Amino acid sequence: MTPKCFKKESQPTYFCPGCGYGIILKALGFAIDKFNIANTSVIGLDIGCSLLAWDLFKVDTIQTHHGRTTPTMAGFKMAKPETVVFAIMGDGGGYAIGLQALLHSAHRNDPISVILVNNTLYAMTGGQMAPTTLSQEKTETTPSGRDTDKTGLPFRGPEIIAKLTNKYAYIARASIRHPLVVQEYIEKAIKNQQKGKGFSFVEILSVCPTNWKTDAHSTFDFLSKIEHHYNMGEIK
Repeated sequence: MTPKCFKKESQPTYFCPGCGYGIILKALGFAIDKFNIANTSVIGLDIGCSLLAWDLFKVDTIQTHHGRTTPTMAGFKMAKPETVVFAIMGDGGGYAIGLQALLHSAHRNDPISVILVNNTLYAMTGGQMAPTTLSQEKTETTPSGRDTDKTGLPFRGPEIIAKLTNKYAYIARASIRHPLVVQEYIEKAIKNQQKGKGFSFVEILSVCPTNWKTDAHSTFDFLSKIEHHYNMGEIK
């Protein structure tokens, strides 16, 4: 079944084989359909793997500079408060180059919905270490495994953001292993934005078999390891 807000029932995917973005975007599509908000929504896409969704939805989209999706969509919301805005990014766009903007938007309690995809590395540029890379995880820039004594511990975004936001914020973490939970959390982020009082943030643990260099079985084995490290559920 395809969400009605998708442009076509079937179209070529721009994502690598096995990428988790398909599950995430389908969940977003079903959430948009459920609330019938396609004509009143705007999706902001970071320059990373998320930008490949630019032609997927029958929804207005904005491609932003890398790391600038959060402030762009916060500004759009200020200009058109009646719209439902989404800022979609990866862990690089949100936790590295875009971290300052993300934290300040959360601290201001901007009534927007941020969806951040965590696959533990920089996928679009070839698989380099990201803030979320696990301890001892091998990437293109940590071929012997990440040394957390030198690079710090894996970044826990939702837990940090939860401390910055007011009581009206909605903060959660899900995994693509549970698509219905992903959709549920996105729906709650939409409802929270519509109330207009707090920031909404959903981190989604995903897979990147191309850069992990894994087959189907080992891909989900590694996803299990990520899920063990990053606690899932509603945080605030």
